[in-house]
Order: sequence, then structure tokens, then C-alpha cells
Amino acid sequence: MSQRSERQSGAVREGAQDGVREGAERGAQARAARPGTVYLVGAGPGDPGLLTLRGLACLQRADLVLYDYLANPSLVEHAPESAELIRLGHHQDGRSLSPAEITRVMVEAAQSGRTVVRLKGGDPSIFARGADEADALRAAGIPFEIVPGITSGLAVAALAEIPLTHYLDASAVALVTGRERDDKGGPHLDYGALARFPGTLVVYMGVTSAAGWSRALVANGRSPDTPVAIVRWCGRAGQQTVRCTLAEVAEVAEGLRPPALFVVGEVVRRTPRLSWFEARPQFGTTVLVAGSPRTAARLRARLRERGAEVIAQPVIHTVDVPDAAPFEAALQRLDSYDWLVFPSPNAVEHVLARLFDSGGDARGLAGVRIAALGAGTAERLWHYHIRPDAVPAGSGAAGVARALVADRSPCRVLLAGAAGERSSLSVELEALGAVVDDVAVYAVRSVDTPNPDVERALADGDVDWIAVTSARTAGALVRLYGDRLGAARIASVSPLTSAALRRLGREPDVEAVPPTVEGMVDAITNHARTTAAGSGPAAAGSGS
Repeated sequence: MSQRSERQSGAVREGAQDGVREGAERGAQARAARPGTVYLVGAGPGDPGLLTLRGLACLQRADLVLYDYLANPSLVEHAPESAELIRLGHHQDGRSLSPAEITRVMVEAAQSGRTVVRLKGGDPSIFARGADEADALRAAGIPFEIVPGITSGLAVAALAEIPLTHYLDASAVALVTGRERDDKGGPHLDYGALARFPGTLVVYMGVTSAAGWSRALVANGRSPDTPVAIVRWCGRAGQQTVRCTLAEVAEVAEGLRPPALFVVGEVVRRTPRLSWFEARPQFGTTVLVAGSPRTAARLRARLRERGAEVIAQPVIHTVDVPDAAPFEAALQRLDSYDWLVFPSPNAVEHVLARLFDSGGDARGLAGVRIAALGAGTAERLWHYHIRPDAVPAGSGAAGVARALVADRSPCRVLLAGAAGERSSLSVELEALGAVVDDVAVYAVRSVDTPNPDVERALADGDVDWIAVTSARTAGALVRLYGDRLGAARIASVSPLTSAALRRLGREPDVEAVPPTVEGMVDAITNHARTTAAGSGPAAAGSGS
């Protein structure tokens, strides 16, 4: 159960009268009597930015998410904190639910009144058993909705720049399975018709059966010199395009592992050596971003724009302080302070949430000058159209303190920070004669459970960089994973974070300059460029 759910249920238990409790029980019974809705959602080809808006809306209301390993795991972060997450079908998992078991779980969850999202890679209706699941839900009387996604067989046109249709080479496209069920009723694929097909063939699930279907096409008249592009992990940072001919497919496929698509046709000749998707500066790099979801969101977005695969490990989360009376009292006398200091983006969020919840708005901050510690904090204020009066830069807390008291003596400062710690800035300000009220507006809680997707990526050696967004995050990350962090390079957001990492025995490979999201992304990108230049020319992106 999430912290939010715990707080809400606790409030009900403490304040409910008998009649209210009985009404809540009747409401719960009514909800249980009504089946929940199941959403069969297409997750798209792999890039999390290609999820549809409707798919996003379904995830945001889910009580249960069952997601395929082909779906980007970062998508489930859109589900509520209280949602149950079940990953399906990964070849390394110790267990795997059968299609019948998956359907049973969906039906039983919906019958109990839960909202279920079945998240499928690509599109639910393209080689994904979506029709079978819809039939089972209909037979059980469960309301459902099918939300289309971008199937990878069409996404290759944009992400690998293979023009599936072209006015000179192909006026039609056929989506073909490379693997059919042995117990299938009726005829299997008509390879004679496919060999004569006047356009492009896109073969799904064809790695292990490549010898069979490629030879069948040639035997039925398709030229062995027909160009073929094999695209692995379409839409992910590991996307790879390998070119060959139809006669060579079987041999080339022996060295590949699924998932992969085969594009067969003359349009393959028009494919550039390196697509725009593969040419981005961080393409092929996997970055583990550690921190609170709120503060790490911008960093993750910037890394993805540059082509990186981003996985996340929230190591801390923030909650409201149990007793907000001291801060609310300070708000009432805000005009008595010379400075309101926001030490972090989290402080901005919690202060403004408290202000808005009390019926106020940004005008309530008009009577005091505002200081933001760090560019990230200033950016969070700008998000609310609040321009800080100062974003002091200096030599640590002492330099910031000098900047704040430079023209005021005595100087009264309201420092809105986290509970349980006395800020070094408070100490420096008081040493300069300032009167400081160091008031807690939020508390920090550690995350105790490692992300299983992160554990798997670290164990497989798939993480290239670990982006550490604060000193507190550094400690929590090492506590969660320790030696399992492996040989991944480390990017630090600031000197303070770098010092914390060194105390933990982890030397950062790069440090952001300036200490911002953009500085961190640039540091990672520049390190990669320097390394590539030092190692001499290297093949990148596509095979030949």
C-alpha cells in the first residue's frame, strides 16, 4: 500500500462515525458487485514516448497492470503507487503465466471490482492474442476496451527508416508471422502467394524459423537476391539493423536473439546506413537514474531525447510532515521575513501545495523575497510562474549565506526544508547574525525495495551509466544495491553529491557543470564523445 493510501485509510479509521462507516462498507460492496473494466492496451514498439494518450489515461487509473517483457517497463510508472504490477513472459523469469492463466487473473481481478490494464508490446490485435482475450472477457461478462498501439512492424518505417511503401518499389505491405501453431485449423501460410506478393513483407517472430520461411519463399519464386533488413529491439536503445539477402537470412539469423523483425523487399535498398533514431548521441546507452520520481523526471526526459534507454530506481520519496502547524504559522507572518529560501525542488512542491490547499495562491508569497538554491529549484519555481529574487552561487553554504545577508542586517530568513536535519546553511546564516527559522515542510522516506527491472539490468551488465541526483540519493542507492552496481560509470549532479559518493567508495566519472539537468546530460554525452575519439574509428549502429 502506498504512503498516500495509508494516510487516507488512517484518517477514515480515526474520524469515521458509525453511519459513515456503514455507508463506506455499502459502497465497497456495491463496487465489488460491479465488475471493473479491463483495458487491452498497446504499449507501442518500445520507445515510452510512443504510448498513446488513451493508453496513458488507462494506466493512470489502473489497480492491476499485467505487462509483457516486450513493453518498456518504464511505462508502468504511470500507474498509481498503489497499483499491483505483474511482469509476464520474460525468458529469464523463474515463472511464466500461460495465456489461460493470464486471462483468469484478469477476469478474477475485474470481478472483484478492480481496473485492469493488460499492457502488450506493439498493438494488442497484431500477433498478440488480443482477440482471444477479448472473447474471454466478453464471455465472462467483463467490460473491456481495446486501445491500439503502434505495432513494431510499422514502426520500423520511422525508427529504422525503412520505407515500407515507395511509389517505385512497393505499393502494398503484408504483415506475416514466422511462427504458426501446429494445431492451427485450416491452411498454413501460402508461400506461393507471399512469393508473388507485389510489395514488402514484414515477418514477425521469425528468428528461430528463418531457415524455413526464407527457403519457402525462394522455392516459390522469390529471388534469393531480394534485400532483407533484420531489425532487433525496434524502438529501444538497443535497436540494431542488419542487412542481408533472402538467401543469407537463415545463416545471419543464427547469430541473433529475439525479438527481431524481418523486412523483405526492394524498399530495403533505400534504407540509410544509420537512421536518425540510431544516430542520436546517446543511442545504445542505458542510464539508471536514481532519485525521487519528481526530481528525476526532467533528467530522464532529456536523456531519452538524446537516445538513451532510461531505467529508474526511486530511492527516496517525500511525504508531508505530520505537524504542519509551525510552517502554517510562519506563512501567516511571511511579510516579517527578508527571505524565504527554497533549498530544493521538493521544498517548492510542498510549500506551494500547502499554500494552495489552504485556499491561497502565489500572491501569498508577495511580501517576501524568494531565494532558490540551485538551478533545478529555480526551474521548479518558474514552472509556477514565480521568478526567484536570487539564485545565489558561492562556495558552499558559507557563500550562499554571505549572498543572502549582504545588504540586510539584521536579516530574518525562513528556510523551508526537510524534517529531521538541520541545514548547514542555517548554521552559516546564524554565524553572520541572521535570525533563522528552519521549518520542516516535508519529510523524506527511503525506498526499501529494489526495482526488479533494475536488478536484472545490473546483473546482466546492461547499465552503462548511473545518474545520481543528490547526496541523499547516493547513500540510498548504495544501501539498496551495494556491490551489485557493478562497473557502470557514475555521473554526479554536483560537488556535494560527488563528495557523498567518494565517502561511499564510489568515484564519479563525470560531474555536471553547471550542476543542472542539462549539465548532467552534457557531461555524459561529452564523456562518450571523448571516449569514442580516443578509441579511434569504430562501427556504429547498423550491421552490413
